[in-house]
Amino acid sequence: MTRRELLIERLRRADLVKLRGRVTRSLGQVVEASGPPAFVGEICRIHQGRHEAPLPAEVVGFAEGRVLLMPWSTTAGVRPGAEVEGTGEALSIRTGDELLGRVIDGRGLPIDGRGDPGAPDLRPVRSARLGALERTPLREPLVTGVRSLDAFVTCCIGQRLGIFAGGGVGKSVLLGMIARSSTADVNVLALVGERGREVGDFLHHELGADGLARSVVVVATSDEPPVLRVQAARVACAVAESFRDRGKRVLLLLDSLTRVAMAQREIGLGAGEPPTTRGYPPSSFALLPELIERAGVARGGSITGFYTILLEGDDIDAPVSDAARAVLDGHVVLSRDLAMANHFPALDVLESISRLRDDCQDPEMNAACRGLVEVLAARRAMDDLISIGAYKAGSDARVDRALAIQEQVSLFLKQDRREASAWEETRAELLRLANLCQEARVVPA
Repeated sequence: MTRRELLIERLRRADLVKLRGRVTRSLGQVVEASGPPAFVGEICRIHQGRHEAPLPAEVVGFAEGRVLLMPWSTTAGVRPGAEVEGTGEALSIRTGDELLGRVIDGRGLPIDGRGDPGAPDLRPVRSARLGALERTPLREPLVTGVRSLDAFVTCCIGQRLGIFAGGGVGKSVLLGMIARSSTADVNVLALVGERGREVGDFLHHELGADGLARSVVVVATSDEPPVLRVQAARVACAVAESFRDRGKRVLLLLDSLTRVAMAQREIGLGAGEPPTTRGYPPSSFALLPELIERAGVARGGSITGFYTILLEGDDIDAPVSDAARAVLDGHVVLSRDLAMANHFPALDVLESISRLRDDCQDPEMNAACRGLVEVLAARRAMDDLISIGAYKAGSDARVDRALAIQEQVSLFLKQDRREASAWEETRAELLRLANLCQEARVVPA
Protein backbone atom coordinates (compact mmCIF):
# COMPACT_ATOMS: atom_id res chain seq x y z
CA MET A 1 0.00 0.00 0.00
CA THR A 2 1.41 3.39 -1.02
CA ARG A 3 1.66 6.30 1.39
CA ARG A 4 -1.23 8.07 -0.38
CA GLU A 5 -3.44 5.00 -0.11
CA LEU A 6 -2.51 4.59 3.56
CA LEU A 7 -3.50 8.20 4.33
CA ILE A 8 -6.79 7.78 2.48
CA GLU A 9 -7.53 4.62 4.47
CA ARG A 10 -6.79 6.37 7.76
CA LEU A 11 -8.99 9.28 6.73
CA ARG A 12 -11.81 6.90 5.82
CA ARG A 13 -11.66 5.29 9.27
CA ALA A 14 -11.27 8.53 11.22
CA ASP A 15 -14.13 9.97 13.26
CA LEU A 16 -14.57 13.35 11.63
CA VAL A 17 -17.53 14.26 13.83
CA LYS A 18 -16.98 14.12 17.60
CA LEU A 19 -20.19 12.91 19.26
CA ARG A 20 -20.73 13.90 22.86
CA GLY A 21 -23.37 13.32 25.49
CA ARG A 22 -24.89 15.08 28.47
CA VAL A 23 -25.32 14.01 32.09
CA THR A 24 -28.97 13.21 32.76
CA ARG A 25 -28.83 11.76 36.26
CA SER A 26 -26.45 10.89 39.10
CA LEU A 27 -27.51 8.21 41.55
CA GLY A 28 -25.06 6.96 44.15
CA GLN A 29 -21.79 6.21 42.38
CA VAL A 30 -23.36 5.88 38.91
CA VAL A 31 -23.67 8.77 36.48
CA GLU A 32 -26.16 8.40 33.63
CA ALA A 33 -25.61 10.25 30.35
CA SER A 34 -27.39 10.56 27.02
CA GLY A 35 -24.19 9.60 25.21
CA PRO A 36 -21.66 9.48 23.66
CA PRO A 37 -21.65 6.19 21.70
CA ALA A 38 -19.13 4.15 23.70
CA PHE A 39 -18.22 0.60 24.67
CA VAL A 40 -18.08 -1.06 28.08
CA GLY A 41 -14.71 -0.28 29.62
CA GLU A 42 -14.17 2.92 27.58
CA ILE A 43 -12.78 5.91 29.44
CA CYS A 44 -14.89 9.06 29.13
CA ARG A 45 -14.41 12.59 30.42
CA ILE A 46 -17.12 14.51 32.26
CA HIS A 47 -16.56 18.26 31.81
CA GLN A 48 -17.65 19.89 35.05
CA GLY A 49 -16.95 23.50 34.22
CA ARG A 50 -14.65 25.91 32.49
CA HIS A 51 -12.24 26.16 35.39
CA GLU A 52 -12.27 22.51 36.51
CA ALA A 53 -10.36 19.56 35.12
CA PRO A 54 -12.47 16.91 33.34
CA LEU A 55 -13.53 14.01 35.55
CA PRO A 56 -12.45 10.60 34.15
CA ALA A 57 -15.14 7.94 34.26
CA GLU A 58 -15.46 4.38 32.99
CA VAL A 59 -18.42 3.02 31.06
CA VAL A 60 -19.88 0.14 33.10
CA GLY A 61 -23.09 -0.52 31.19
CA PHE A 62 -26.13 0.78 29.34
CA ALA A 63 -29.80 1.12 30.27
CA GLU A 64 -32.70 2.26 28.10
CA GLY A 65 -30.49 4.15 25.68
CA ARG A 66 -28.41 5.80 28.40
CA VAL A 67 -24.70 5.32 29.12
CA LEU A 68 -23.85 4.32 32.71
CA LEU A 69 -20.53 5.65 33.99
CA MET A 70 -18.59 5.34 37.23
CA PRO A 71 -16.11 8.16 37.90
CA TRP A 72 -12.58 7.41 39.05
CA SER A 73 -13.12 9.75 41.97
CA THR A 74 -16.07 11.20 43.89
CA THR A 75 -19.18 12.28 42.00
CA ALA A 76 -19.19 15.56 43.93
CA GLY A 77 -19.43 18.46 41.48
CA VAL A 78 -21.15 16.52 38.69
CA ARG A 79 -24.14 18.54 37.48
CA PRO A 80 -27.08 17.85 35.14
CA GLY A 81 -26.28 18.69 31.56
CA ALA A 82 -22.51 18.39 32.01
CA GLU A 83 -20.83 17.40 28.75
CA VAL A 84 -19.56 13.82 28.44
CA GLU A 85 -16.79 13.13 25.94
CA GLY A 86 -15.63 9.67 24.89
CA THR A 87 -11.96 8.94 24.35
CA GLY A 88 -12.49 5.82 22.24
CA GLU A 89 -9.97 3.96 24.39
CA ALA A 90 -9.92 1.63 27.38
CA LEU A 91 -7.30 1.92 30.11
CA SER A 92 -3.70 1.17 29.07
CA ILE A 93 -0.59 1.42 31.23
CA ARG A 94 3.16 1.80 30.76
CA THR A 95 5.23 -1.26 31.70
CA GLY A 96 8.92 -2.20 31.81
CA ASP A 97 11.86 -2.70 34.18
CA GLU A 98 11.48 0.93 35.21
CA LEU A 99 8.48 -0.11 37.34
CA LEU A 100 10.60 -2.31 39.63
CA GLY A 101 10.70 -0.87 43.13
CA ARG A 102 7.75 1.42 42.39
CA VAL A 103 4.25 1.78 43.84
CA ILE A 104 1.44 2.59 41.39
CA ASP A 105 -2.33 3.03 41.62
CA GLY A 106 -5.28 1.49 39.80
CA ARG A 107 -4.60 3.71 36.76
CA GLY A 108 -0.97 2.62 36.51
CA LEU A 109 0.30 5.99 37.77
CA PRO A 110 3.04 6.29 40.44
CA ILE A 111 1.97 7.26 43.97
CA ASP A 112 5.34 6.92 45.73
CA GLY A 113 6.42 10.52 45.10
CA ARG A 114 9.34 9.54 42.87
CA GLY A 115 8.00 10.93 39.59
CA ASP A 116 7.20 9.26 36.30
CA PRO A 117 9.13 5.96 35.97
CA GLY A 118 9.32 6.41 32.19
CA ALA A 119 8.41 2.82 31.35
CA PRO A 120 8.49 2.41 27.55
CA ASP A 121 5.84 -0.22 26.73
CA LEU A 122 2.14 0.60 26.45
CA ARG A 123 -0.13 -2.31 27.41
CA PRO A 124 -3.94 -2.58 27.73
CA VAL A 125 -5.09 -3.79 31.13
CA ARG A 126 -7.68 -6.09 29.50
CA SER A 127 -5.44 -8.25 27.33
CA ALA A 128 -6.45 -11.16 25.14
CA ARG A 129 -6.69 -14.34 27.16
CA LEU A 130 -4.28 -17.23 26.71
CA GLY A 131 -5.58 -20.18 24.76
CA ALA A 132 -5.73 -23.51 26.56
CA LEU A 133 -3.13 -25.03 24.19
CA GLU A 134 -0.71 -22.11 24.60
CA ARG A 135 0.04 -23.16 28.14
CA THR A 136 3.02 -25.31 29.12
CA PRO A 137 2.66 -28.21 31.62
CA LEU A 138 3.70 -27.32 35.19
CA ARG A 139 6.51 -29.44 36.60
CA GLU A 140 9.12 -27.26 38.34
CA PRO A 141 8.57 -26.19 41.98
CA LEU A 142 8.51 -22.54 42.96
CA VAL A 143 10.39 -22.31 46.25
CA THR A 144 8.63 -19.88 48.58
CA GLY A 145 11.08 -20.19 51.48
CA VAL A 146 8.16 -21.13 53.78
CA ARG A 147 8.74 -24.70 55.02
CA SER A 148 5.12 -25.65 55.62
CA LEU A 149 4.19 -24.49 52.11
CA ASP A 150 7.14 -26.03 50.27
CA ALA A 151 6.82 -29.37 52.06
CA PHE A 152 3.07 -29.98 52.24
CA VAL A 153 1.45 -27.57 49.74
CA THR A 154 4.21 -27.52 47.13
CA CYS A 155 3.55 -24.97 44.40
CA CYS A 156 4.66 -25.43 40.79
CA ILE A 157 5.88 -22.51 38.70
CA GLY A 158 2.77 -21.22 36.93
CA GLN A 159 0.31 -22.61 39.48
CA ARG A 160 -2.53 -20.60 41.07
CA LEU A 161 -3.02 -21.03 44.84
CA GLY A 162 -5.58 -19.39 47.10
CA ILE A 163 -4.77 -18.35 50.67
CA PHE A 164 -8.02 -18.69 52.63
CA ALA A 165 -8.26 -17.03 56.03
CA GLY A 166 -10.38 -14.87 58.26
CA GLY A 167 -9.20 -11.48 59.42
CA GLY A 168 -6.15 -11.23 61.65
CA VAL A 169 -4.58 -14.68 61.20
CA GLY A 170 -1.46 -13.68 59.27
CA LYS A 171 -2.28 -13.40 55.56
CA SER A 172 -0.18 -10.27 55.03
CA VAL A 173 2.75 -11.68 57.00
CA LEU A 174 2.69 -14.86 54.91
CA LEU A 175 2.56 -12.84 51.67
CA GLY A 176 5.55 -10.81 52.83
CA MET A 177 7.51 -13.99 53.62
CA ILE A 178 6.76 -15.41 50.17
CA ALA A 179 7.60 -12.14 48.37
CA ARG A 180 10.95 -11.78 50.15
CA SER A 181 12.11 -15.38 49.91
CA SER A 182 10.68 -16.93 46.72
CA THR A 183 12.83 -17.92 43.74
CA ALA A 184 10.76 -15.79 41.34
CA ASP A 185 12.54 -13.12 39.28
CA VAL A 186 9.87 -10.44 39.79
CA ASN A 187 7.07 -9.89 42.31
CA VAL A 188 3.87 -8.07 41.37
CA LEU A 189 1.74 -7.29 44.41
CA ALA A 190 -1.81 -5.95 44.28
CA LEU A 191 -3.12 -4.52 47.56
CA VAL A 192 -6.82 -4.02 46.89
CA GLY A 193 -9.29 -2.70 49.45
CA GLU A 194 -6.72 -2.38 52.24
CA ARG A 195 -6.76 0.34 54.87
CA GLY A 196 -4.35 3.13 53.97
CA ARG A 197 -2.32 2.59 57.13
CA GLU A 198 -1.76 -1.08 56.31
CA VAL A 199 -0.22 -0.30 52.91
CA GLY A 200 2.72 1.57 54.44
CA ASP A 201 3.11 -1.07 57.16
CA PHE A 202 3.22 -3.86 54.58
CA LEU A 203 5.79 -2.07 52.40
CA HIS A 204 8.14 -1.27 55.28
CA HIS A 205 7.70 -4.15 57.70
CA GLU A 206 6.65 -7.14 55.60
CA LEU A 207 8.16 -6.50 52.16
CA GLY A 208 11.19 -4.44 53.17
CA ALA A 209 13.66 -2.59 50.95
CA ASP A 210 15.15 -5.75 49.42
CA GLY A 211 11.75 -7.20 48.60
CA LEU A 212 10.50 -3.92 47.13
CA ALA A 213 13.56 -3.63 44.88
CA ARG A 214 12.39 -6.60 42.78
CA SER A 215 8.68 -5.85 43.08
CA VAL A 216 5.97 -3.73 41.52
CA VAL A 217 3.21 -2.81 43.98
CA VAL A 218 -0.28 -1.81 42.81
CA VAL A 219 -2.46 -0.12 45.44
CA ALA A 220 -6.16 0.73 45.59
CA THR A 221 -7.28 1.42 49.16
CA SER A 222 -10.75 0.82 50.56
CA ASP A 223 -11.79 4.47 50.19
CA GLU A 224 -11.21 4.53 46.42
CA PRO A 225 -14.07 4.05 43.92
CA PRO A 226 -14.92 0.43 43.07
CA VAL A 227 -13.87 0.85 39.43
CA LEU A 228 -10.32 1.68 40.53
CA ARG A 229 -10.23 -1.26 42.93
CA VAL A 230 -11.18 -3.65 40.14
CA GLN A 231 -8.81 -1.93 37.71
CA ALA A 232 -5.97 -2.31 40.23
CA ALA A 233 -6.32 -6.11 39.98
CA ARG A 234 -6.30 -5.91 36.18
CA VAL A 235 -3.33 -3.53 36.21
CA ALA A 236 -1.36 -6.01 38.37
CA CYS A 237 -2.18 -8.82 35.92
CA ALA A 238 -1.10 -6.67 32.97
CA VAL A 239 2.21 -5.78 34.65
CA ALA A 240 2.81 -9.46 35.45
CA GLU A 241 2.06 -10.42 31.83
CA SER A 242 4.50 -7.84 30.50
CA PHE A 243 7.35 -9.41 32.53
CA ARG A 244 6.19 -12.94 31.64
CA ASP A 245 6.30 -12.13 27.92
CA ARG A 246 9.95 -11.13 28.39
CA GLY A 247 10.82 -14.57 29.79
CA LYS A 248 10.68 -13.74 33.51
CA ARG A 249 9.39 -15.94 36.31
CA VAL A 250 6.77 -13.70 37.89
CA LEU A 251 5.11 -14.12 41.27
CA LEU A 252 1.69 -12.41 41.35
CA LEU A 253 0.33 -11.78 44.86
CA LEU A 254 -3.23 -10.41 44.92
CA ASP A 255 -4.61 -9.34 48.29
CA SER A 256 -7.49 -9.78 48.32
CA LEU A 257 -9.63 -11.50 45.71
CA THR A 258 -12.65 -11.14 47.99
CA ARG A 259 -12.39 -7.35 48.05
CA VAL A 260 -12.07 -7.29 44.25
CA ALA A 261 -15.30 -9.31 44.02
CA MET A 262 -16.94 -6.92 46.50
CA ALA A 263 -15.89 -3.94 44.38
CA GLN A 264 -17.37 -5.63 41.32
CA ARG A 265 -20.54 -6.18 43.35
CA GLU A 266 -20.81 -2.41 43.85
CA ILE A 267 -20.32 -1.84 40.14
CA GLY A 268 -22.78 -4.55 39.10
CA LEU A 269 -25.54 -3.48 41.47
CA GLY A 270 -25.04 0.15 40.51
CA ALA A 271 -25.40 -0.78 36.84
CA GLY A 272 -28.65 -2.61 37.54
CA GLU A 273 -27.52 -6.26 37.71
CA PRO A 274 -29.75 -8.49 39.81
CA PRO A 275 -28.23 -9.82 43.05
CA THR A 276 -27.95 -13.60 43.01
CA THR A 277 -26.02 -15.26 45.85
CA ARG A 278 -25.80 -13.26 49.11
CA GLY A 279 -26.11 -10.01 47.18
CA TYR A 280 -23.39 -10.77 44.64
CA PRO A 281 -24.37 -10.22 40.97
CA PRO A 282 -23.21 -12.64 38.23
CA SER A 283 -20.39 -10.29 37.15
CA SER A 284 -18.62 -10.77 40.51
CA PHE A 285 -18.29 -14.50 39.89
CA ALA A 286 -17.40 -14.00 36.20
CA LEU A 287 -14.53 -11.73 37.26
CA LEU A 288 -12.78 -14.42 39.34
CA PRO A 289 -11.75 -16.78 36.49
CA GLU A 290 -10.97 -13.76 34.31
CA LEU A 291 -8.26 -12.72 36.78
CA ILE A 292 -7.06 -16.16 37.87
CA GLU A 293 -6.73 -17.59 34.35
CA ARG A 294 -4.23 -14.86 33.43
CA ALA A 295 -1.57 -16.76 35.40
CA GLY A 296 0.33 -19.74 34.00
CA VAL A 297 3.39 -20.75 31.95
CA ALA A 298 3.44 -19.41 28.40
CA ARG A 299 5.42 -17.33 25.91
CA GLY A 300 8.78 -18.15 27.44
CA GLY A 301 7.92 -17.01 30.96
CA SER A 302 5.54 -17.74 33.80
CA ILE A 303 3.13 -16.16 36.27
CA THR A 304 2.61 -18.00 39.56
CA GLY A 305 -0.39 -16.63 41.41
CA PHE A 306 -1.18 -16.43 45.12
CA TYR A 307 -4.62 -14.96 45.79
CA THR A 308 -5.87 -14.24 49.29
CA ILE A 309 -9.53 -14.91 50.01
CA LEU A 310 -10.99 -13.26 53.09
CA LEU A 311 -13.41 -15.68 54.75
CA GLU A 312 -16.62 -14.06 55.92
CA GLY A 313 -17.11 -15.27 59.48
CA ASP A 314 -14.35 -17.86 58.89
CA ASP A 315 -16.76 -19.64 56.51
CA ILE A 316 -14.72 -21.39 53.82
CA ASP A 317 -17.92 -22.18 51.91
CA ALA A 318 -18.94 -18.54 51.46
CA PRO A 319 -19.91 -17.70 47.84
CA VAL A 320 -16.68 -16.01 46.76
CA SER A 321 -14.54 -18.61 48.55
CA ASP A 322 -16.40 -21.48 46.95
CA ALA A 323 -16.29 -19.95 43.47
CA ALA A 324 -12.56 -19.19 43.72
CA ARG A 325 -11.69 -22.64 45.01
CA ALA A 326 -13.30 -24.18 41.92
CA VAL A 327 -10.94 -22.26 39.61
CA LEU A 328 -7.71 -22.35 41.62
CA ASP A 329 -5.09 -25.12 41.49
CA GLY A 330 -5.11 -25.55 45.24
CA HIS A 331 -5.83 -23.77 48.48
CA VAL A 332 -3.89 -22.82 51.61
CA VAL A 333 -6.01 -22.56 54.76
CA LEU A 334 -4.82 -20.44 57.67
CA SER A 335 -6.29 -21.57 61.00
CA ARG A 336 -7.48 -19.17 63.67
CA ASP A 337 -6.91 -21.87 66.31
CA LEU A 338 -3.24 -22.13 65.31
CA ALA A 339 -2.87 -18.35 65.30
CA MET A 340 -4.39 -18.13 68.78
CA ALA A 341 -1.84 -20.74 69.91
CA ASN A 342 0.95 -18.47 68.57
CA HIS A 343 1.73 -20.96 65.80
CA PHE A 344 2.90 -18.95 62.76
CA PRO A 345 2.53 -19.27 59.89
CA ALA A 346 -0.89 -20.59 60.93
CA LEU A 347 -1.06 -22.98 57.99
CA ASP A 348 -3.33 -25.99 58.48
CA VAL A 349 -1.57 -28.69 56.45
CA LEU A 350 -4.53 -31.08 56.62
CA GLU A 351 -7.06 -28.53 55.31
CA SER A 352 -4.69 -27.27 52.60
CA ILE A 353 -4.01 -28.95 49.29
CA SER A 354 -1.98 -28.37 46.14
CA ARG A 355 -3.44 -30.18 43.13
CA LEU A 356 0.00 -30.22 41.49
CA ARG A 357 2.09 -31.22 44.50
CA ASP A 358 2.88 -34.68 43.11
CA ASP A 359 4.17 -33.12 39.87
CA CYS A 360 6.60 -30.84 41.75
CA GLN A 361 8.07 -33.31 44.24
CA ASP A 362 10.46 -36.18 43.59
CA PRO A 363 9.15 -39.68 44.53
CA GLU A 364 11.06 -39.85 47.83
CA MET A 365 9.84 -36.47 49.01
CA ASN A 366 6.31 -37.22 47.88
CA ALA A 367 6.25 -40.52 49.80
CA ALA A 368 7.50 -38.77 52.94
CA CYS A 369 4.87 -36.05 52.60
CA ARG A 370 2.02 -38.50 52.07
CA GLY A 371 3.12 -40.65 55.01
CA LEU A 372 3.26 -37.72 57.41
CA VAL A 373 -0.12 -36.37 56.25
CA GLU A 374 -1.76 -39.76 56.87
CA VAL A 375 -0.29 -39.94 60.38
CA LEU A 376 -1.31 -36.35 61.22
CA ALA A 377 -4.83 -36.98 59.91
CA ALA A 378 -5.19 -40.06 62.11
CA ARG A 379 -4.01 -38.02 65.09
CA ARG A 380 -6.59 -35.28 64.39
CA ALA A 381 -9.40 -37.82 64.21
CA MET A 382 -8.58 -38.76 67.80
CA ASP A 383 -8.22 -35.18 69.09
CA ASP A 384 -11.34 -35.30 71.25
CA LEU A 385 -10.35 -38.56 72.93
CA ILE A 386 -6.76 -37.39 73.45
CA SER A 387 -7.85 -34.05 74.94
CA ILE A 388 -9.95 -35.74 77.63
CA GLY A 389 -7.38 -38.48 78.29
CA ALA A 390 -9.58 -41.26 76.91
CA TYR A 391 -7.23 -42.40 74.16
CA LYS A 392 -5.42 -45.64 75.04
CA ALA A 393 -1.88 -46.04 73.68
CA GLY A 394 -1.66 -48.92 71.24
CA SER A 395 -5.19 -48.42 69.86
CA ASP A 396 -3.87 -47.00 66.58
CA ALA A 397 -0.23 -47.24 65.47
CA ARG A 398 -0.50 -44.12 63.33
CA VAL A 399 -1.79 -42.06 66.23
CA ASP A 400 1.00 -43.37 68.45
CA ARG A 401 3.57 -42.31 65.85
CA ALA A 402 1.97 -38.88 65.53
CA LEU A 403 2.09 -38.36 69.29
CA ALA A 404 5.74 -39.42 69.36
CA ILE A 405 6.83 -36.82 66.79
CA GLN A 406 4.30 -34.04 67.34
CA GLU A 407 6.81 -31.66 68.95
CA GLN A 408 9.28 -32.16 66.09
CA VAL A 409 6.53 -31.57 63.51
CA SER A 410 5.39 -28.42 65.30
CA LEU A 411 8.94 -27.01 65.30
CA PHE A 412 9.24 -27.80 61.59
CA LEU A 413 5.97 -26.03 60.72
CA LYS A 414 6.68 -22.93 62.80
CA GLN A 415 8.86 -20.29 61.19
CA ASP A 416 9.94 -16.77 62.05
CA ARG A 417 8.72 -14.13 59.61
CA ARG A 418 12.32 -13.15 58.74
CA GLU A 419 13.52 -16.73 58.28
CA ALA A 420 13.82 -18.28 54.81
CA SER A 421 14.26 -22.01 54.26
CA ALA A 422 16.09 -23.31 51.18
CA TRP A 423 14.50 -26.14 49.20
CA GLU A 424 17.27 -28.61 50.08
CA GLU A 425 16.89 -27.83 53.81
CA THR A 426 13.12 -28.24 53.70
CA ARG A 427 13.37 -31.52 51.78
CA ALA A 428 16.03 -32.94 54.11
CA GLU A 429 14.05 -32.03 57.23
CA LEU A 430 10.87 -33.51 55.77
CA LEU A 431 12.63 -36.80 55.05
CA ARG A 432 14.11 -36.80 58.58
CA LEU A 433 10.64 -36.37 60.09
CA ALA A 434 9.29 -39.19 57.93
CA ASN A 435 12.09 -41.49 59.14
CA LEU A 436 11.47 -40.50 62.77
CA CYS A 437 7.82 -41.33 62.26
CA GLN A 438 8.60 -44.79 60.92
CA GLU A 439 11.07 -45.47 63.73
CA ALA A 440 8.81 -44.18 66.49
CA ARG A 441 8.04 -46.71 69.20
CA VAL A 442 4.51 -48.08 68.91
CA VAL A 443 2.82 -49.60 71.96
CA PRO A 444 1.44 -53.09 71.16
CA ALA A 445 -2.35 -53.26 71.17
